[in-house]
Amino acid sequence: MTQPDTQLETFPNPQPQRDYTIRMRMPEFTCLCPKTGQPDFATLNLAYIPDQQCVELKSLKLYLWSYRDQGGFHEAMTNRISDDLVALLNPRYLRLTAEFNVRGGIYTTVVVEHQAPGWQASSPVTLPG
Repeated sequence: MTQPDTQLETFPNPQPQRDYTIRMRMPEFTCLCPKTGQPDFATLNLAYIPDQQCVELKSLKLYLWSYRDQGGFHEAMTNRISDDLVALLNPRYLRLTAEFNVRGGIYTTVVVEHQAPGWQASSPVTLPG
């Protein structure tokens, strides 16, 4: 049986000469409230522009699963996941958005961004019509 695992894995970027965006939506993230021990549920949205490495999806799934029994504030969890991904991938750009479900009538969304030194985003393209 597969178990949670904190080890993230990578594979070589198949197009390192090109800026392109990888987007992932992970709607089953859970961790524990550090005050009550009750589960917190979130949808994580990851968007990154890889440099030399891409994150391997099964390892990312098992890594996120490892948070299920960990307590932490929403802000700390989001920043820690982002830091781990940046340390692993050294991406040109990364944005992690964590949309936590309602607790006490309050929805919390935490957004963490990283941009590699010297990297510049391409100008957006506006299509006619």
